[in-house]
Amino acid sequence: MISTRQIRRDAKRLYRACLVQGRLDPDRVRQAMDLVLSEKPRGYLRLLVHFQRLVKLDLQRRTAQVESAVVLGDDLRSQLEEKVQRRYGPGLSWEYRVQPELIAGLRLRVGSDVYDASVLGRLRELAESFE
Repeated sequence: MISTRQIRRDAKRLYRACLVQGRLDPDRVRQAMDLVLSEKPRGYLRLLVHFQRLVKLDLQRRTAQVESAVVLGDDLRSQLEEKVQRRYGPGLSWEYRVQPELIAGLRLRVGSDVYDASVLGRLRELAESFE
């Protein structure tokens, strides 16, 4: 039986082989998956599970989700994208959602980082401080 440590190492190696100039290439991911599925090495299912986890984490790191109480104007969107790209680098994909329950302000999520500048978030912080 192949060890979990070796499976993880192989999954990381496979993931790194799919990077082109520091970014994940979807064509290479498909080719890697096809290669593993055609060869079916020992422990290939666990390898694919770990590989999928790494790909999902990369996609989350490269996606910026913006939730706002109202629709953001083009000028505000461009300013926000410019500032966020300074911190996280170019090549982010953007998702905008309107969430009226935020009352005002916005919430930004890039990967596991969350920036909450909404009235709802401030009210929650205030409520927690009284507990």
